[in-house]
Amino acid sequence: MLVTLTVGELGIPLADLPAVLAGDGSRAQQWVLRTNRMPRLLVGLGAGAAFGVAGSIFQSVTRNPLGSPDVIGLGAGAAAGAAAASLVWPGVVPAPVGAVLGALLAVVAVFVGSGRGFASPYRMVVTGIAVGAMALAFVQLALVRATREDAQVMAAWLNGSLASRRWSDVAVIAAALVLLVPAALTLTRPLQALELGDDSATSLGVSPGRTRLLAVGVGVLLTAAAVAVCGPVAFVALAAPQVARRLTRSTGPGMVAAACAGAAALVVADLIAQRLPFGVQYPVGVVTAGLGGVYLAALLVREWKRSSL
Repeated sequence: MLVTLTVGELGIPLADLPAVLAGDGSRAQQWVLRTNRMPRLLVGLGAGAAFGVAGSIFQSVTRNPLGSPDVIGLGAGAAAGAAAASLVWPGVVPAPVGAVLGALLAVVAVFVGSGRGFASPYRMVVTGIAVGAMALAFVQLALVRATREDAQVMAAWLNGSLASRRWSDVAVIAAALVLLVPAALTLTRPLQALELGDDSATSLGVSPGRTRLLAVGVGVLLTAAAVAVCGPVAFVALAAPQVARRLTRSTGPGMVAAACAGAAALVVADLIAQRLPFGVQYPVGVVTAGLGGVYLAALLVREWKRSSL
């Protein structure tokens, strides 16, 4: 992880990093490290952890490895809210607040559109895909109405980017993690019971409806916070919980492992995005989308083979 603090136009030898962190480096090194690279790293770690926990929650709620915030439209809803706050009604509400409101509207639409609330995981996923498509259509409309400069900035942000992150972004994602991760951890046992089915969960003393409602609320807020600080980075929430389960050989929603996997995935993807050829630093979402597309195809093939047995 610390390697990300040393790479860039102004390289810092890894052996000199402790001295620069202690304030013994040049002014240029200290400025780049404290105002650019450290916020970028911390936002990447925090947002990746939030995506990982949110993905674990939604995969447990839907009992489906494809049931991530990306797939059920929450990331797109948060992006639409942020786009509305930044481009359509600038100055009315901050972009992070817009992202939260957009994610909440998206989950309400999924709740209503799926007919029976969150009781049917299949309907929840299908309705979420439709809601996500409508949210992305709104984002495109907002980009058309925006000025060229604002549209360029928002287009880069919509790909998911950790560039130009500030300490205020670190504060936003840190506050979200401090408040929401403990709440998610308290839901671990109820979600494990829920994965066995509603009848089994009820026999174990778990209320399926209440558990789904609380879990979805926590997942929505985590997704909105992550999207607010780095944009709708694709596939981290989808892949991180599955990777964590395989590494830990766990059968339940391992929140801590999913958080670590998501944080590592986002930071490593950002490092790859900075070191790609052609002399351009790509948004981190470009890398996660490319790698995530391959992962999604492999996951679909595996699920198809399993269902055909």
